Amino acid sequence: MCGIIAILSNTPVNQEIYDGLLVLQHRGQDAAGMVTSDGKRLYIRRRNGLVNDVFHEKNMKGLLGNMGIGHLRYPTAGSSSASEAQPFYVNSPYGISLAHNGNLTNATGLKKELYKQDRRHINTDSDSEILLNIFAQELQKYATYRVNPEEIFAAVTGVHKRCQGAYAVAAMITRDGIVGFRDPNGIRPLVYGKRETEDGTDYMIASESVALVTQGYEIVRDIEPGEAIFITAEGKVHTQQCSDKARYNSCIFEYVYFARPDSVIDNVFVHKARMRMGHNLAERIKKEWKDHDIDVVIPIPDTSRTSALELAITLGVPYREGYIKNRYIGRTFIMPGQTQRKKSVRRKLNPLDIEFKGKNVMLVDDSIVRGTTSREIVQMARDSGAKNVYFASASPAIRYPNIYGIDMPAATELIAHGKTEAEVANAIGADKLIYQNLDDLIDAITTGNSDLKQFDCSVFTGEYVTGESESYFTELESKRNDAKKRSNEDRVAIDMSDSD
Repeated sequence: MCGIIAILSNTPVNQEIYDGLLVLQHRGQDAAGMVTSDGKRLYIRRRNGLVNDVFHEKNMKGLLGNMGIGHLRYPTAGSSSASEAQPFYVNSPYGISLAHNGNLTNATGLKKELYKQDRRHINTDSDSEILLNIFAQELQKYATYRVNPEEIFAAVTGVHKRCQGAYAVAAMITRDGIVGFRDPNGIRPLVYGKRETEDGTDYMIASESVALVTQGYEIVRDIEPGEAIFITAEGKVHTQQCSDKARYNSCIFEYVYFARPDSVIDNVFVHKARMRMGHNLAERIKKEWKDHDIDVVIPIPDTSRTSALELAITLGVPYREGYIKNRYIGRTFIMPGQTQRKKSVRRKLNPLDIEFKGKNVMLVDDSIVRGTTSREIVQMARDSGAKNVYFASASPAIRYPNIYGIDMPAATELIAHGKTEAEVANAIGADKLIYQNLDDLIDAITTGNSDLKQFDCSVFTGEYVTGESESYFTELESKRNDAKKRSNEDRVAIDMSDSD
């Protein structure tokens, strides 16, 4: 999962891209990058680290121009080297910079195809560089002196035909404008908006609406699955559907975990969707555990708070904050290696003993992935004096890997893979575990937008909309297992030592 942003303005964009990346920092903490254009040349800064670590005053002064794109990287196959920080750039045709959120499932075949057929060399292990070169190669077929909307849309159509998987893209043509497009299933989100100023109209494309509204932009709409948008350097907006197989299969986990609660994705308020998740989960508890003895509901900060509060209200049980979060520790879910994840949990959360002692506690989290965090949190509750520790997940059991840009690892590393609800409860040390029903989760989202009929629920069902072979998952497991990630950590340590 990554964060992307593109801005075309009547004034310098470096500060606004920086501010937008800060707002989207939750989508990626591994690396950050920005490319700006003054219409003649590009100015680039990209490094491993958080936004405020990558961009300093001297860097910002060198990022000139009224047009640019930014990226936050979240690695799906272990940590990345500095060379894989985005945006990527290719000089032909026109000079294209590109930032990508998602994952190409046919990247291996495309890389060979680019070399043998298109005579293009890929210099990193990133599928985003492959996507950039596919887009460039398709655009090359129609290249004239200055790019026009028809060429952009024809190139995106070619991308859709060649690329499989998930991709939301923000790109920039050095002299001509910014481009955004979304895969035909709309798996990853993308939205655009505008802002009227004294100097004219400014435009932004971003992963989440919160990046727009925090800087005074009016949300125009989400980019549709398969659709592309091209905003010229003169401020003319062109959109076109570029796939004859477009349909919504949005990633349901955006609503469960990844998106900020103050974002709106495909016309669904994330905050309201999470409230309904909590309500639906409480209704299941009332139906299946009528004589529950829950004394208090406690959320696991931060994304489960909304669901936990609504669950407590529906059950008529007190809601309390029982864990204090150290906000200077990154998301445990994103940590590259199991050892690092385990060590970080207790540094990240500290229990308030007074809220646990002598009580039957219902802990609520958005999901359970590896179980590392859940097990540690349950033990903390016991150590703080809880009588019984129950656990509720706002999402169903995650039993299958995610292949569309979220680092849900090999199936064998998922705690619920091949296990019943009771077996998972035993594995994390809980006295009772309750998962959300998938139908109830879908209902919580579609209530906000009845036009959404289906979602990518592959982590729960094992059904993948792009239909991958067994060999693909074998290869994926070899890339995502923790042993591989630990070896990558050593390589990154060397890259991180590189000075400015």
